[in-house]
Amino acid sequence: MSRLEVIEASNTKQISDCLKIREEVFINEQGVPEEEELDDLDNLSFHAIAYLDSVPLATGRLINISTDNMTIGRMAVLKKYRKSGYGKKVLRFLELHAERIGAKLITLHAQLHAKDFYINSGYKEKGNIFLEANIPHIEMYKIL
Repeated sequence: MSRLEVIEASNTKQISDCLKIREEVFINEQGVPEEEELDDLDNLSFHAIAYLDSVPLATGRLINISTDNMTIGRMAVLKKYRKSGYGKKVLRFLELHAERIGAKLITLHAQLHAKDFYINSGYKEKGNIFLEANIPHIEMYKIL
């Protein structure tokens, strides 16, 4: 039986696994320029990584905006593992961490194709569609 583990990426190998997933999904698949994908916020973020039997397959990061407002970003699941609930587990892990450190509100920029994923996790749309890295996005939020 397979075993999924979602943990904080806290060492060099785990952070490297996060970046490899993001490189595959955002840079290779979606054509996001590397200089836009990798940014200085990575050093300030709480990173989550999901492993299935030690194979890294999903990631996301949490950025502390203020005492009670956090932003989730860089959510990515490798193509062959999508639609299996792994992204939802990473999202929930990040939400629980945000709650533990006092967040009352989580915001994020969802790619339009992923909007329903977030709606199904309790997020609401805010504002108009905009381009980020040349990909249509919508701002979303969830009150914790």
